[in-house]
Amino acid sequence: MCGITGIVSLNGSVDEVQLKQMSAAIAHRGPDADGLFLSDSMHCGLAHRRLSIIDLSAAANQPMTDPSGRFTLVFNGEVYNFEEIKVTLEKEGIAFKTSSDTEVVLQAYMHWGAECVDQFNGMFALAVWDETEKSLVLFRDRMGIKPLYYFWDGKTFAFASEIKGLTAFTNTKAWNRAAIAQYFQLGFIPTPMTIYHDIHKLEQGSYIMLDPRGLAKKKYWCLSDQIEKNTVLDRVGAKKKLNNLIQTSVDLRLKSDVPYGVFLSGGIDSSTVAAVAQDRAKQNINTFSIGFKEAQYNESEHAQKVAKHLNTNHHEYTVSQKDAQDLITKIPEWYDEPYADTSAIPTYLVSKLAKDNVTMVLTGDGGDEQFLGYGRYAWKQRLQNPLVQFSRFMLKTGFKKMPPERWERAGEYFNYGLRHNLNQHVFSVDQSFYSSRECDHYFQFSHQESRDRLSFQRKLSAAEQQAFYDLNYYLPDDLLTKVDRVTMQNGIEARVPLLDHNIVSYTLNLDSSLKVQGKTQKWLLKQVLYDYVPKEYFDRPKWGFGIPLQQWLSDDLRFLLEDYVNAKVLAQYDFYNVEAILQLKERFLNGESHLFNKLWLVVCFNMWGEQ
Repeated sequence: MCGITGIVSLNGSVDEVQLKQMSAAIAHRGPDADGLFLSDSMHCGLAHRRLSIIDLSAAANQPMTDPSGRFTLVFNGEVYNFEEIKVTLEKEGIAFKTSSDTEVVLQAYMHWGAECVDQFNGMFALAVWDETEKSLVLFRDRMGIKPLYYFWDGKTFAFASEIKGLTAFTNTKAWNRAAIAQYFQLGFIPTPMTIYHDIHKLEQGSYIMLDPRGLAKKKYWCLSDQIEKNTVLDRVGAKKKLNNLIQTSVDLRLKSDVPYGVFLSGGIDSSTVAAVAQDRAKQNINTFSIGFKEAQYNESEHAQKVAKHLNTNHHEYTVSQKDAQDLITKIPEWYDEPYADTSAIPTYLVSKLAKDNVTMVLTGDGGDEQFLGYGRYAWKQRLQNPLVQFSRFMLKTGFKKMPPERWERAGEYFNYGLRHNLNQHVFSVDQSFYSSRECDHYFQFSHQESRDRLSFQRKLSAAEQQAFYDLNYYLPDDLLTKVDRVTMQNGIEARVPLLDHNIVSYTLNLDSSLKVQGKTQKWLLKQVLYDYVPKEYFDRPKWGFGIPLQQWLSDDLRFLLEDYVNAKVLAQYDFYNVEAILQLKERFLNGESHLFNKLWLVVCFNMWGEQ
C-alpha cells in the first residue's frame, strides 16, 4: 500500500522540483520510504511513497528499475498471488533479488508485456516506464480498489494516487459542472469524472498506454463480460463453492510481514471475513469496531458477541459528537473533491484505533452488492412491475399526501421520467439525496445522467441491474474510495477479500433465488457464515455504518448549517436555487428531520469549495 505519481513530457523534460512537490502532496500514503526516478532522456519522472507490508527491506523500495536499466516500476497495492507467479517466472530462468511482490510485478511485465495483468490477483495501481520505447503504461485493478488519477493535455501526461498529487502539478482547475450535478444525486463523483475538467479517474479494469504517438486506453477486464448465459441453482454446491472461494481469498490476503486484523461491525459481511480469517489464521486475530452513544446507531454489542464467539483480540472505540466535529472539516482534505459519505468519520476512527495494533486490516466491503443486500434492490424490482409502472403517477400522488416523515421518500421512487436513468434515480431516492426531478428545482444547471449501454449474455432482473450499477459506481467511487483515503491517513493497508475477482465472477452468476429467499437477503452468504457463527447472532434488522447525522445536525453540529447553508455562501456559486435551498434548511430546523441528507450534500460541497 503506497502512493505513486509521475510525469511524462513528450516534447520537453520533466521538472524535478515539480515532481517532488507532487510526491510531497501524497506523502501520507507512504511513511516508511520515498523514492524518485528521472529517466536518462528526462522525458519521464516517477515518484513513490512506501508503506511497507511485504519484504520490509530497503531492497524492495521503489521506484524499482530492472538490472538492464530499461524498465522502471512504481506500484501501489498488492498482488496476492505473487509467489505463484514468481515460481512460474523462475521456471523461465528469471532470477530474483528480493522477496517482494514489486519485483515480481516488474519481471512479469518484462516477460509478458501488458498481458501480465491477466495473471494478477490483487488490488493495484501501477506504472511502468520503458526507456527504450519512451513509453509508459498504467494499470488499475479489476474492481477499482486502488485509485489512479491522470492529467493529459496532448503534450504532457501526469498521474497520481490522489487528486492532490495532480493539483500540485497543474494550475488548470476549472470545475466540471456535469460532475457537480452527479455529486448532488450520488454523494460522490462517478468514474471517469472528477470535480476538475482536466483531471480524470482511470476506470477499473483498464490500462493506459502512452508513447510518442499519443495515448490509448483499453479495458482488460469488464464486469459485464463475467455474466454468463446460465445461472447457478444448486444450493449445496453453491454454498461449498462460495465457502472455498472465500477461504482461498482470505488465505491470499493474510500474507503479510506486519501485524494484521479485521474491521468488524457485527454485520454479515465483516463477520464472515472475520470468521474465515480466524479459522485460517495461526493465532488469535485482532478485530476492531466502532460504537455510538446513541443506541439506535450502536451495533458494537453485536460485534462484541461475534468477537467473543470467534475468540479474537477485540478492540472498540465509542464515537462522540465531539469526535465528528473535529474531523468533519478534514473530509475535503482527505478526498480532494466533494464527497458526502458520513461513514468516512467512523471509518477514519476505527482505522486510527487499528493503527495502534496493526498495519494491515481486512474489511467486509462488497457483500451487499453481490448478494442483493440493500433495500433499494427490492424497490427497483417493484418499479419494474408492469402494474406499478401503469399506476405509478397515482401511487406517487397518494404517497405525497401522507405524513412526509414516513412516505415522502416512498412517493419519490415513483416520480421519474423516461429521460432518467432508473438505476441512478433509485440510488438517489434510497440515499435521500436529490432525485433528477428535485435537481431541476434546487439547482440551476443542465444535468445529463449517465446511461449504461451494456449487453449481457442473459437478461438481468431489476434487482440485479441495480446491484450491477452499484458494483460499477457506488462500490469503487464511494465505499472503496472512503476506505482507501482514511486508512492511508492513518498509515494502514486495507484488503477486501469479498472482492477477489474470482468471487465476483462467481456471484454474478448465482441465481437470484440463492441471494434472496422470501424476505431473507444475502441468503447464500449467510449460509456460509452460519457454519462459523450462530444464526441467532444476526436475527435483527440491517443497519448501515454511519453517524447519527440527522440528530447531530439539530444539536452540536447545527453550526455547520449556519456556516455553510446561508444566503451569502450559497450566492458564491452560480448553480444553487438559493431561495429553495434556504427553504429546505428551514423545513429541517422546523422538524422535517428526514431532509438532513440533502442539506449535508450542500454542507460538504460548500466546505470543499471554501477550502
